[in-house]
Amino acid sequence: MPHSQFGVSVWVQLLLDKYNYCRPTAKGLDDLRSHGLDLSAGTITGDLKRLAHLFEPLQQKLIERNRSLALWNADETRWPVFCVVSGKVGHRWYIWLFESKDCAVFILDKGRAHDVPENHFGKTAMGIVVVDRYSGYKAMKQVKEGRLRLAFCWAHQRRDFLDVEKSWPVLSDWAAVWVGRIGQLYHLNDERVAAKEKGQDFEQQDKKLKEAVAAMQKRWQEELADEKLHPAKRKVLQSMKEHWEGLTIFVAQPAVPMDNNRGERTLRIAALARKNYYGSGAEWSGKLATWMFSLLATLKKWKINQRKWLTAYLQACALAGGQVPKDVDRWLPWNLTKEQRQQMAEEEEEEGIDVNE
Repeated sequence: MPHSQFGVSVWVQLLLDKYNYCRPTAKGLDDLRSHGLDLSAGTITGDLKRLAHLFEPLQQKLIERNRSLALWNADETRWPVFCVVSGKVGHRWYIWLFESKDCAVFILDKGRAHDVPENHFGKTAMGIVVVDRYSGYKAMKQVKEGRLRLAFCWAHQRRDFLDVEKSWPVLSDWAAVWVGRIGQLYHLNDERVAAKEKGQDFEQQDKKLKEAVAAMQKRWQEELADEKLHPAKRKVLQSMKEHWEGLTIFVAQPAVPMDNNRGERTLRIAALARKNYYGSGAEWSGKLATWMFSLLATLKKWKINQRKWLTAYLQACALAGGQVPKDVDRWLPWNLTKEQRQQMAEEEEEEGIDVNE
């Protein structure tokens, strides 16, 4: 790389170590020393800051792709940034995730308010966002205007009943029955989705699911009508009532998942990195982290070997004099040629998408 004493292979190793395997820089450098390469932490940090701009255009392209789709998972988690910024008190920042079928976007922001998802989705986005019950999503302008619908997470709703079971032993049987009902919905929906994929008995499976959902609605309505209902029961069922429309979007939209588990799994990389190296020491470092999280998660979705892709991309940057290649669009996973996809192919993973579709 121009203006650097290290080759591309070193930077590929360091980037993957920190942003894919969540190892602190100090640990990664210790590993390299065991191979006979002694690098200064200060030099690495300085060069990373100079290299960061190579990934910003890719982040913008991922954001454009993400906005153009119609079904997302969204979630957020805290991310410490240890620097002083005007108008910001404390070091608690947040990393947000907006994930679609073939593209994941991580965004670093100082706050956790509704303006972050509002700004990400923009003025033209329309579709369904799978989320937890955090009020920030409900306050989005696009939601209030009806352009975005919120599909709430059944895993969180199920957790309410499990909490009752732990906190109120006398209500454990009641809570267990409700957990069983939710489990039955998952089972029926799985069967319906499988039937749709195979082109067999979809209507029959769809009818079974709708009957179970209607029976569940009737049940919580009857229980809430009981004036003597235990307060703990009422609190859980009232929440279900308030979120029922969003909880049941999946019924009419089989492509919508019942929970936000996929998004939470993808966001886990930020939580692991936070645990291992506590966040970022500067705003540029935090942004680089989110840009790399976005890129690596998206490459994984396309079954592209992250090491091979990073090596090829950084070599192109080196040939461009340490700048972003003029044809940066061709490096996006969906624009790779068939030959490039074969050269960079990763072994099949359960959740990868078919890049040849």
